[in-house]
Amino acid sequence: MTPLPLRRQQGVALLEALIAALLLAIGLLGTIGLQARAYSALSDAGMRSEATIAAERLIGVMTTDTGHLDDYALAAGGQPGERLLAWYTATRKSIPGATVTVTVTAGTGAKAPSEVAITIGWQRKADAPANRHAVRAWI
Repeated sequence: MTPLPLRRQQGVALLEALIAALLLAIGLLGTIGLQARAYSALSDAGMRSEATIAAERLIGVMTTDTGHLDDYALAAGGQPGERLLAWYTATRKSIPGATVTVTVTAGTGAKAPSEVAITIGWQRKADAPANRHAVRAWI
């Protein structure tokens, strides 16, 4: 005759295995979610670095052409002038769908530097919030 306590323990190993499989599945789903968020953050950081490089490149060009700073101004949604066109095209190529604004404010004085504000905006996905990177320099 089999003792009664052994009968009560039948299937306990199966229940433990099911609980372990459930915990493993929850852990794997968390890992997949973390990986997706890391990929999204990496993509945003890449676009931000492209925007920084583009803005610094334009500031370098403007620094060598101080006599024509006003020719580099670009309003939101406006068409770039001749001096800005090559940079604008390259920036839109490296940052698809980028919106660019360049504001030049002349200094108040004979030797006062002009303030240049460059704003580059982009949207990585249609349902994601828009990103914006602004750089300000005095030339």
